[in-house]
Parts: sequence; structure tokens; C-alpha cells
Amino acid sequence: MTDLSAPDVRDDLVTASHILVQKNILDGFGHVSARDPDNPDTFLLSRNLAPGLVQREDIMRLDFDGNDVEDSGRRSFLERFIHASIYRHRPDVNAVVHSHTASVLPFSITKAATLEPVMHMSGFLGPEIPVYEVRDHGHEGCDMLIRNSTMGDELARSLGQEAVVLMRGHGMTVVAADVRLAVFRAIYTEVNARVQAAASSMGAYVALTPEEARAADETNSGQNRRAWALWEKEVARAP
Repeated sequence: MTDLSAPDVRDDLVTASHILVQKNILDGFGHVSARDPDNPDTFLLSRNLAPGLVQREDIMRLDFDGNDVEDSGRRSFLERFIHASIYRHRPDVNAVVHSHTASVLPFSITKAATLEPVMHMSGFLGPEIPVYEVRDHGHEGCDMLIRNSTMGDELARSLGQEAVVLMRGHGMTVVAADVRLAVFRAIYTEVNARVQAAASSMGAYVALTPEEARAADETNSGQNRRAWALWEKEVARAP
């Protein structure tokens, strides 16, 4: 089981936000959260702020209904229900990343292809990545945002037991057992999308088999801290 008390989860959330901006997974929008290791029925998420600006003091603690349990008076993200519902439905998940990554978005709207693992670094992707479609749940004419627990629960059910769910015309949500692995998966989902799109432009391509994907994920999940150390240093050096 992941030990969330070391390293400090709040510090990791700050670093994760900055890494994901530097890697073009997040921009002025999107967010990353963590289940609170001291209060597992709550989670930690920045106040409503561009992720590149997040600091430790910006981290809020919310319950699974999206309420600020510390009554801090700070404004939270509208889509906090993405995180709240996934933590409620998936006790194995301790970190969530939501982004609007341009490389991934086409796979949420095209009927010609589905996102699938095509490289060993993205073995965590299932053979058929689910897509959450708001229209399938009666939300015709909505702004596509996950504004309440009902929509959050729909998204969590669409995610199922997968590591990634796409959101039609909106973005993606990535989950993992800890913040560092969630960052790894978010980055390599984007890389996989670019590689798959490039391969598609050449014609037929070969994807990973489910067995290859599982084996690759098992290996890479134990190595992701090497990448984190590099990304953390790159963020520290950034002006």
C-alpha cells in the first residue's frame, strides 16, 4: 500500500502542478489532487488558481461532497466534483489529474479511432479507454463541466477500474495510487496520444497487447520516481 505520509503530499501537489504546466498538460486551467493521508475521507486540492501559481498555502481540504471542511472562505474549483466522486468510488485511488490536453482531446471526439496503448511507457492505458459523454446522461446543452456530485458520479462510473477516462470535447482525467504516479500517467497519456496520432497518419500501426501493457505498467510504475526527480529539478530551475 502506498505510504502517503512520505513525502509530504501538499508539497508534492505544488510540484505536480508546476511539472504539469511545464509539460503542457495543464495551462491556466486543470488541477491535481490527493487523498488526504490523515483524513482519507477527504482530499487536498488547490483553491481556484492557475496551477502554475499554486503554493503550499493554497491547498484546501474538501470532503466527498465538495465542501471545504476547514471553512477557509477560499473559493474552490467548480469541477472539484471530479475528484470527490472518484475518491468516493475508488478507494484504491489516492491522486487525480484533470486536464484539457490538446493532444488527447481529438480522441475524445473522433468516431474513427480510440486511444489505446501504443508504447511501453503507457502500459497503464487499457485496450479501450472509456469516454464520458454528457449527452448520454441527459445533460443536453450543458457547458460540459462536472458541476455537481451527480455528474461526478457519472464520470467515476465511466472511469470504472481504468487509469484514464476521456471526456468528450472536454479533456481527460487520470488516476493513480499517488501523486507522482498520477503525474507520470498524465504526461505519458499525452505522449501516447501524439505517438498514436503520428502512427495513424502513416497508416496501420501495432498497439500493445493487454499482456504487454500489464507487464510494461508493472515495470514502469516502479521506475516513475526517476522521472519525477528530473521533472522536479527542471521546475526548480525554471525562472
